[in-house]
Amino acid sequence: MIFGEKLKTERKKKEWSQEELAAKLFVSRQSVSKWENGQNYPSIEVIINISDLFGVSVDELLRSDEELTKKVIRDSKKLAYPRLKLIFDVLFLAGVVLLAIKLGVFLLNKLTPLDFTLVGGKFLWNFGPLFLMIVAGIGSGILKEKFKKD
Repeated sequence: MIFGEKLKTERKKKEWSQEELAAKLFVSRQSVSKWENGQNYPSIEVIINISDLFGVSVDELLRSDEELTKKVIRDSKKLAYPRLKLIFDVLFLAGVVLLAIKLGVFLLNKLTPLDFTLVGGKFLWNFGPLFLMIVAGIGSGILKEKFKKD
């Protein structure tokens, strides 16, 4: 049995209209109708709520429809990738900030009689920002390609 049929069967067992089910799930009646007709699928959060409302396992709902299972897997991957992307974005921004500090200190030393020295040595300040930005760029590129495949 596909998800839409299962949903409709369970709803009718409870003698609920599409409107009543929609109100319990905090969605529109049109959404319930599309789910029952196989035109669309709910998010994983809504699937969990449906599971609770009807007393059926999430596994029963997911395994009833291969397309729904694929959608849930795709959605879960989309949730995982932004976390990794955030890490790469932070690394890139750290590199940019270090580079800006380096350039700021360099300009201050050249344009004023002040003589600031950066703690950590020249190697760190010359190659650290570059290293961070390259690692972040490569990681972000790999992530982008992986997301396209999925």
